Amino acid sequence: MAKIIYGMNLSLDGYVDHEKFAPDATLFRHWIEQVQNLSGSIYGRGMYEVMRYWDEDDPEWTDDLHEFAAAWRQQRKWVVSRSLKSVGPNATLINDDFEIAVRQLKEELPGEISVSGPKLAQSFTDLGLIDEYRLYYHPVVLGGGAPFFPGTRVRLRLTAHELIGDEVIRLTYVPVEESTG
Repeated sequence: MAKIIYGMNLSLDGYVDHEKFAPDATLFRHWIEQVQNLSGSIYGRGMYEVMRYWDEDDPEWTDDLHEFAAAWRQQRKWVVSRSLKSVGPNATLINDDFEIAVRQLKEELPGEISVSGPKLAQSFTDLGLIDEYRLYYHPVVLGGGAPFFPGTRVRLRLTAHELIGDEVIRLTYVPVEESTG
């Protein structure tokens, strides 16, 4: 049974913005390995369109950028969108009831499946679909933007922490089951 994980780079004040700060070489190497080891990724329309950047090689890329692109292209992808009519290579469009589709993926696949994008992840959180949250804190304060947790809050328990490189700390959390008694 697959585990659904939600992990992104974020500022100290909780915002995600791939244009405001970037991973250093050590963290980028970490992300390459993460993508290589995933069973697949689930994207919303917006995040999928951002990630489509990796579909086409750029001659100015470093070896690490080429390696990330190769890993991303090879990975299975599912895109949750009602507005898209088609998706790129190695991707499947989910335009109906994504909860049923995701629960089926969890049952059928081994390993880890990532969900990317705060809005889609919030929908997954609301449905109890996320098994683990990985917050990659960068030493920057943005003061606004897209929050990592944009809606309903979930009670979490810290299970791990790791310094990656010289500046980024990854905190890993799992949802806490609410007791009814």
